[in-house]
Amino acid sequence: MEKIKIGGVIKNSNLAKIGIMGIPDRPGVAGAILSALGREGINVEFIVQCIDLNNQDHVVFCVAQDDLEAALDILEGIKPQLGAREVIHEPEAGIVSIFGPDFRERPGIAGAMFNALASVGINILAISTSISTVSCVINAHRLSDAVKVIKETFDMP
Repeated sequence: MEKIKIGGVIKNSNLAKIGIMGIPDRPGVAGAILSALGREGINVEFIVQCIDLNNQDHVVFCVAQDDLEAALDILEGIKPQLGAREVIHEPEAGIVSIFGPDFRERPGIAGAMFNALASVGINILAISTSISTVSCVINAHRLSDAVKVIKETFDMP
């Protein structure tokens, strides 16, 4: 089978994944979370949000490992105001991304990446995409394995 051509792969380490889970869905939830973190100078590098079948928001994002404790303190402080059930975290996360032009017009790219990661036993903790990137949060200890299998799977310059 012919390999799919992509522009390249990027990895980002020294991150922590945080999730603020079980928030009643309503306008302003994401704004309240990210504003509270931003006021304290905490940069968020990856964000996904979804609503479950019970109409509960789950917001998952990554911050620098050095900011983890401060971020958790902030989130515990706003948890009651948001009505959130739980704040969860994974202290050693990383992001592996593939990029290239016109991903939206080229079916199969995300599936190929996810299958490649699964083939070496890498569990995806969160996914985010854009027009030109597919990014996966994974355990930081598996970043090198992820990059290796992606390079084997795709045609890269």
